[in-house]
Amino acid sequence: MRIGELAERAGTTTRALRYYEQLGLLPARRAGNGYRAYDEGDLRLLREIRMLQDFGFGLEETRPFVECLRAGHPEG
Repeated sequence: MRIGELAERAGTTTRALRYYEQLGLLPARRAGNGYRAYDEGDLRLLREIRMLQDFGFGLEETRPFVECLRAGHPEG
């Protein structure tokens, strides 16, 4: 999916997604046409980041959780 669809499905903005990408929290993949490309795993990761923020974690504090999820360890 493209960045606009991901933002809409996650309830955030494309600007926020670009920022997460810049911080290295969200993978930066490009399709052959140069557009950012995301999948369902990215949506799940983004929802986890946003949930952690709702619990009061700062973006940098979410990094260990994000790294764990990216390593393939399911959320508890």
